Amino acid sequence: MEIKVAKTAGFCFGVSRAIDIVEKLVAEGKRVCTLGAIIHNPQKVRELEEKGVRIVDSPDEVKSGETLVIRSHGVAASVTDRIKELGVSCSDATCPFVLKIHRIVAEHSKNGDTILIAGDKDHPEVQGIIGHCFSECHTFMNCDELDKLFEDVPNLRQKPVCAVVQTTFDRTEWKKTLKKLQKLYTNAKIFDTICSATSDRQSEAEILASESDLMLVIGGKHSSNTNKLYHICKSKCDKTYLIESAPELPMDALRTAGQIGITAGASTPASIIKEVLVTMTEEIKNTLESEAEPNFEDLLEESFKNYNTDGRVTGVVVGITPTEVRVDVGRKQTGIIPLSELSNDPTAKAEDLVKVGDELNLIIMKTNDQEGTILLSKRLLDAQKGWDEIVKAEEEKTVVTGVVTEIVKGGVIAVSNGVKVFIPASLATATRGESLDGLLKQEVSFRIIETTRQRKRAVGSIRSVLSDERKQKAEAFWADAEVGKKYTGTVKSLTSYGAFVDIGGIDGMVHISELSWNRIKHPSEVVNVGDTIEVYIKALDQEKGKISLGYRKDEDNPWEILKNQYPVGTECEVEIVGLTQFGAFARIIPGIDGLIHVSQISNERVEKPQDVLSVGQKVNVKITAIDFDAKRISLSMKALLADEAPAEEAAETEEAAE
Repeated sequence: MEIKVAKTAGFCFGVSRAIDIVEKLVAEGKRVCTLGAIIHNPQKVRELEEKGVRIVDSPDEVKSGETLVIRSHGVAASVTDRIKELGVSCSDATCPFVLKIHRIVAEHSKNGDTILIAGDKDHPEVQGIIGHCFSECHTFMNCDELDKLFEDVPNLRQKPVCAVVQTTFDRTEWKKTLKKLQKLYTNAKIFDTICSATSDRQSEAEILASESDLMLVIGGKHSSNTNKLYHICKSKCDKTYLIESAPELPMDALRTAGQIGITAGASTPASIIKEVLVTMTEEIKNTLESEAEPNFEDLLEESFKNYNTDGRVTGVVVGITPTEVRVDVGRKQTGIIPLSELSNDPTAKAEDLVKVGDELNLIIMKTNDQEGTILLSKRLLDAQKGWDEIVKAEEEKTVVTGVVTEIVKGGVIAVSNGVKVFIPASLATATRGESLDGLLKQEVSFRIIETTRQRKRAVGSIRSVLSDERKQKAEAFWADAEVGKKYTGTVKSLTSYGAFVDIGGIDGMVHISELSWNRIKHPSEVVNVGDTIEVYIKALDQEKGKISLGYRKDEDNPWEILKNQYPVGTECEVEIVGLTQFGAFARIIPGIDGLIHVSQISNERVEKPQDVLSVGQKVNVKITAIDFDAKRISLSMKALLADEAPAEEAAETEEAAE
């Protein structure tokens, strides 16, 4: 029997955020009520009810002194207006991905577009979306309903249409309806607003179900996304079961299954997934009884039991030296803890670890009645407790922290709960090839990916945590990202065609043409790795994960500078930058060149510009014409000579009169 759990099983970003908001308010001692069940999971809802959280159906039911929480599904605009009208204390836990849909439909419906929503009209999320539409709107669940919609609604194909999709909609069904929508309505404005976490969860579930003999889908039976997972898995694996908790496990079917796949809805707590796994594991253990080979430290600890009921004592620190710690264990013998038995950290100092008067739990290693001493170890006891924590962390896939104490061949050693954990170089940093030196003596977060009980060996991954953090940041980014939005980012790398910039957990690219208004050969002429720069979004492609960024500013556009400071008629000094048969090109300002036609060089006939001008020469000209569309500027030296002639004639007339 083999059990495989989907990596995407459990709380999504939006649900996790909503639960955190409620639990934080409860921890602060506030009285909390939620507008509808905070999530579609009865077990979690009951748990919150036990903490005093109650459910209300409308803002009018909120009592004085209570804080109302809007769940992740979101609500209609009229509901938020009512909350403000009543002056109710409110915390909005609406998922950012849902808020994005609210903004889209509100904007397009105000412009007069008819809104089409792919989703379940009875689902609270869809009801909330409808509540942000200020024009005609319709919902549909599949291709058949879309066809019927176009038949039933007069002139729908002649109206401007904006289409969005429920965040938890079935990705496969959406692709079908999208194709149909594009065929029926070529000019529709279509927004693919399915949550990326939903897409990933559905894709992984489909693959896992196709590889499994039996599939378990864990989650509330009233949860929309959990039910969609069930139907997706059922289409690939006949033996698919939807359960809410461990007591519903189909034990008879499990005993005969070869490969078992497990996934869970976005509103399923990790504790329920764990309960299911533990129950299944116990069943497997009872079916396939086996014992692991004993470990040396286990045998050693077992041998200590002839000195005490469990080989353990409690001692109070009475003295500290550089090499050992002395403790009172309530016996005639003096308790001694050698420094090597005090901690797993070889660089630690005794005075930094314990103080006189500290009470310590210890294991008896050896007694010497002749000398009146008991040799004790804190390290072994800590290691045993720590090892249990490490094993638990692997089972529950929780994040642990530790301090990197060594850089070794192939990776680093981090000590967590007194246990040494090896982290391979390939899993110690966000990307391969990064230096490990910066990790030494630093506290790091990582997951335990492998344990070997016989050798008490554990392997961890920092990259796993960094990847999750980056994914959460990416989800938050995509939920709020829109063209034109500005960010402060850090330049991560440079290529010949542009600069990659970290804008908060996700990278975008500034194309070389967007770095400067002047022509440059390489991005390093403008920015360097590590620079903090201001950028803005030029284009987004969430499906491909591509973000195009802009850096150059409109106010630095040389053509804008020219328009504001160098209108037609301006006289200025320019530098000759090129010569041709028909004239000379002159630099007015960086990035802007104008043409002095050969006929505009002098009052006298000039055969070739080279006869009068040379590259690098500075001359005075007058701007005679500007074509901003064609980016062409006409300059004239001759115009200045013509302006000077009348002045000279006037001067000569005055001299003659005198």
